[in-house]
Amino acid sequence: MANNRAWELSVFERTPEQDQEMLDAAHASAWHWSAIGTELNRMRSTMLLAEVHALLGFGASALRYAEEMRAYFTARETADWELAFTHVIHAHAASAAGAVEAHRIAYQSAQMALKAIVDDEDRAIVIKTFSQVPLPD
Repeated sequence: MANNRAWELSVFERTPEQDQEMLDAAHASAWHWSAIGTELNRMRSTMLLAEVHALLGFGASALRYAEEMRAYFTARETADWELAFTHVIHAHAASAAGAVEAHRIAYQSAQMALKAIVDDEDRAIVIKTFSQVPLPD
């Protein structure tokens, strides 16, 4: 429930109270999955933390989470939509952290990964998140 709520809040304009709810929900989800989930569950919650921290301007922690989950998802066979999310969120975190070159590279990887998503519905879901990522300089 916390995971779904944080993702739900992440894709629209929020009030300060909703920002706090999103942050709390993301951390609750991460705590939950660290206690009872698989490594995949934990990495998905790390992905969520990276996105939420990027959205809130917490660049250093966003990038730390993003690099951890990117290392995981790019080192194994990953579904096309999840690989696209990996690059999209890494780009967002790099932007929030002011890591200009990492942002540029991840943004380009995200664009390519989006094109590779076979299912139109999956692509549309990832695009909602990608639309919030600033363009590289």
